[in-house]
Amino acid sequence: MRNFFFILMKELRSYFNSPVAFVVVTIFSVLTGYYFYNIFATFSTISFQAQTNPNLASQYGALNVTELVIRPFFGIISVVMLIMLPMLTMRSFSEEKKAGTMELLLTFPVRDGEAILGKFAGCMGIFAIMLGLSIPSMILVEVFGDPEWGVIITGYFGLFLMGSAFISLGIFMSSLTENQIIAAVLSFAALLLLYMVGYTASLAGGVMERVLEYASFNFHFRNFAKGVVDTSDMIYYLLITMLFLFLSMRSLESKRWRG
Repeated sequence: MRNFFFILMKELRSYFNSPVAFVVVTIFSVLTGYYFYNIFATFSTISFQAQTNPNLASQYGALNVTELVIRPFFGIISVVMLIMLPMLTMRSFSEEKKAGTMELLLTFPVRDGEAILGKFAGCMGIFAIMLGLSIPSMILVEVFGDPEWGVIITGYFGLFLMGSAFISLGIFMSSLTENQIIAAVLSFAALLLLYMVGYTASLAGGVMERVLEYASFNFHFRNFAKGVVDTSDMIYYLLITMLFLFLSMRSLESKRWRG
């Protein structure tokens, strides 16, 4: 465990000693804040208009802040995660390889699992900060509305699980190449495919439709956004996380064999 914490602290220091963490966190906060403002401003406008226009009120039905603000906001966060997390993970092993420190890491008395988990935990720490910076938006909704905090809590829990799957995939891609740009592009392409595959599932039909839906990141987040914690969705994200961490470990082992 000492090696794990050593690598974890090394990763966190390396992120904050370079502009990477600051740039990723700032862009994430700006994008999510901008879209939250637009969603909440639209909801406020509709609410004021519905008070004086019965036809508009009947058109939108019950103006529920959870339905019209919270859930769309979580959807926006998941899309921004899709874009930003590959930028966070692209340096995990690619930078080590390019700087020539990968060989030193492999010769230290550090197990591959400790190295992988240390880097994974470092990325998850930065990601937790990113999510935490969006919480004031929920407090603002509480001040001006009446949100369902059960939905908010499960939504953040689902985002955290989805983020762990995104990060594990990004670390695996970073372990395959020493070029950070290639690692980021490969991660983004894979994440985009697994995120969007659910939208085309209906075209397949039958068993293939259910398979494609189950493979989709977005499909398993829907229940969390509704305030429902389904064990099958949790298991999916955990399996994806463990799968790509395992593949990353195998990638490191192959590096040892090749010398």
